[in-house]
Amino acid sequence: MPSSDEMIDLGDRRLRVRRLQPAQDDGFDRTVLVFLHEGLGCIEMWRDFPQKLCDATRCTGIVYDRTGYGKSSPWPSDPGVRYMEIEADDVLPRLLAALGVEDCVLIGHSDGGTIALDYAATDPEPLRAVVTLAAHAINEPICVEAIAKARTAFAETDLRAKLARYHDDVDGAFHLWADAWVAPGFEPMKANARLPGVLVPVQAIQGEDDEYGTELQLGIIAGKVGGYCETRLVPDCGHSPHLQQPAYVLSEITRFVSPLALAG
Repeated sequence: MPSSDEMIDLGDRRLRVRRLQPAQDDGFDRTVLVFLHEGLGCIEMWRDFPQKLCDATRCTGIVYDRTGYGKSSPWPSDPGVRYMEIEADDVLPRLLAALGVEDCVLIGHSDGGTIALDYAATDPEPLRAVVTLAAHAINEPICVEAIAKARTAFAETDLRAKLARYHDDVDGAFHLWADAWVAPGFEPMKANARLPGVLVPVQAIQGEDDEYGTELQLGIIAGKVGGYCETRLVPDCGHSPHLQQPAYVLSEITRFVSPLALAG
């Protein structure tokens, strides 16, 4: 584990956190960018995108391994299909409080985007805005099919070995995600109940060729949130817009976040 990483003890779990500093500091007090990774993600899987966004916006950043992923501790008890809701309602608020974060913008990829929207729906005091990358408001057939293929690949190919390089408990990390999404009747969030409570500005980004969802996700998010929302459907792009079209996505998020970034 890099020396710059910290293990934050929340009592019932320990989460690995990495703090980022922008390359240039002009002395202004800016919001903190908090990055929430995808369903099988961790700090490393963001690659250099968080640092580049911090540099572009001159904001500090926090990237962390969510419960059960990367080098963070496993769930103290099985959250089942409610793992994203619990992360948003219980774990993330405690982590931000432990880190002393009083003003933030959430940048969430896939599951992380859904968690960011769930958190925003409670109108929390620290939150300034949300950016989602391939977030899910509903569970579409295309997503169930893609995850079924991933389950087969995990059992029959080298996918498990590849993921084991990133996760201390690779089987727990994989099945927490995959088993929930293919469970009968599973929905990632209570969109009708939650999204109208999202009052902070939202930027929702999705790849045109996303193998886990269609542009319907953008329409639902934009149509149901209670405040301002802008959407971007990115051409020639799959489920990871920040990695597959990094220049465009970096530019768009920077444009969206920069006017909101000055704290106070």
